[in-house]
Amino acid sequence: MPRLSKPLSSAKSRYDVIVVGSGYGGGVAASRLARAGLKVAVLERGREVLTGEFPGRFPDSRGELQMTGRRLRVGSETALFDLRVGDDMHVLVGRGLGGGSLVNAGVSLRPDARVFADPVWPGQIRQDGLLAQGFARAERWIRPSPDPRAGEFAKFRALEAAGKAGGRETIAPAVAVNFEDSVNAAGIRQPACTRCGDCCGGCNVGAKNTVALTYLPDAVRHGADVFTHARVQRVTRASDGTWAVHIRPVGTGRGEKPHEEAAPVLHGRLVVLAAGSLGSTEILLRSRAEGLAVSDRLGARFSANGDIIAFGYGSKTTVNAVGVGHPPKLADLQIGAAVSGQIEVKDAERLDHEMTVQEGVLPSAAAPVLPVMFVPNGRLLGAMQSLISGVYKGPFASLQTFFAVSHDSASGRFALEDDRLQLAWPNAKDEPVYQRLDAFLSQIVGQSGGSYIKNPLAGSVMGHQPVTAHPLGGCGMGSGRDTGVVNHTGQVFDARPGAGSTDVHDGLYVIDGSIIPRSLGVNPLLTITALAERALMHMARERGLAFDIEPNASAATTTPEDPVPAAVS
Repeated sequence: MPRLSKPLSSAKSRYDVIVVGSGYGGGVAASRLARAGLKVAVLERGREVLTGEFPGRFPDSRGELQMTGRRLRVGSETALFDLRVGDDMHVLVGRGLGGGSLVNAGVSLRPDARVFADPVWPGQIRQDGLLAQGFARAERWIRPSPDPRAGEFAKFRALEAAGKAGGRETIAPAVAVNFEDSVNAAGIRQPACTRCGDCCGGCNVGAKNTVALTYLPDAVRHGADVFTHARVQRVTRASDGTWAVHIRPVGTGRGEKPHEEAAPVLHGRLVVLAAGSLGSTEILLRSRAEGLAVSDRLGARFSANGDIIAFGYGSKTTVNAVGVGHPPKLADLQIGAAVSGQIEVKDAERLDHEMTVQEGVLPSAAAPVLPVMFVPNGRLLGAMQSLISGVYKGPFASLQTFFAVSHDSASGRFALEDDRLQLAWPNAKDEPVYQRLDAFLSQIVGQSGGSYIKNPLAGSVMGHQPVTAHPLGGCGMGSGRDTGVVNHTGQVFDARPGAGSTDVHDGLYVIDGSIIPRSLGVNPLLTITALAERALMHMARERGLAFDIEPNASAATTTPEDPVPAAVS
């Protein structure tokens, strides 16, 4: 597929709409507003990575992690993985054109209805009926489905056996992966999944239904301009009534030096912040420091979505939870998608006690470093055996990876310190959810004859803080500026003196995971997309816009697996 992005130097000074971020929220906004005939610019901090360009070997992946913290900054600003090391919690997110969809597991679930019954949401979310339409539209474009062959894979069978021993059923969840050759809603031909297991390292097959293969190419087809290597610093109101978006260009290589040109400023009648919980919150915090009047709730109600990534080591059964990549490193081994099976723990009385536990896969590019990861925890002998025999044999053939989500108290808060975003959540590791997850996962691993390992890097810079890959909140919805940062459609509340509690800054929106004011208890991608679709329905009504959501009738002339140029670096 041809590249979607253009050099930032070619951007016009004015657009009808400027969308900041290119994940699920940004993709929906760009597609729908471009279909409405508006001139749209999409700004992405990371780089564009085409199918076939994702790192498949460890040497290629070493530059794909940036780690930042209070006194730490290592790696490229255009790395695929962005790890924020915090005093209380670490946050791992994806970066690039397509946002987190590039490197997530693609699990697409609807939350329990009780989640939206929580009064923390504005009442309109429950009352206007558009959220159900939002979910329907999201599912039509992302096309999630269970793997029809899920039960064939060793990792599914291992989870299933352990679940049965505890009286739990293992099911195949819907994932945003194409299991048959088809043409997607953007008109792009996609091949079927090869079950290589590399979803979380970037799909080199083109079978994963990422934003980069759905909403974004649709936006470009309808006239949107897409720019990468563009970090938005802040937004301000210009004297002519437009919104000024201040940009700092970032390196075109592995993040070393910024572009030489002066930092550009783009103007738009509408601005949609869709840079995720970290990005959108940081932009608004910096904008407030420059005089933008927003709610005092900005930065509050951060949730880790009751998230945990953990391992089982020493299982008595083969699990095959390390990807083989594409082209496959082992021709006779199929792993399955990154998540093929899950156990749902239900509780009719206590929503916060519910949890979803999924078997996962580590990307093939990470395979060589796995033995080193487990050395600090006293498993030197097994690690050395795997260094000799490879991770597809020996102890690491039985390594179990788990992705689990539940509910937390959403008690984290973001602030700017020395112009860096910092998360404060005292005693986050003592949240009751982690004790429940630890107990359940220990039981699951024990049934397989292994040992539960919450964090193999606990003795390193990672410490013992929890890690989340599903950050939510920071710009949470509310019924007014005393309870939230944005209203139910994502419009930013106006906190200027004399403004009413529900008054908004005309033309300034936040549409991404940062507006979700609590944990969801499921992987959030489908909910973020549904809320974005709903917000765009309201925006169209309020601004007299019209767009259809019908899939493109004709297929593109290229497929995601066609030969592509060398990776942008």
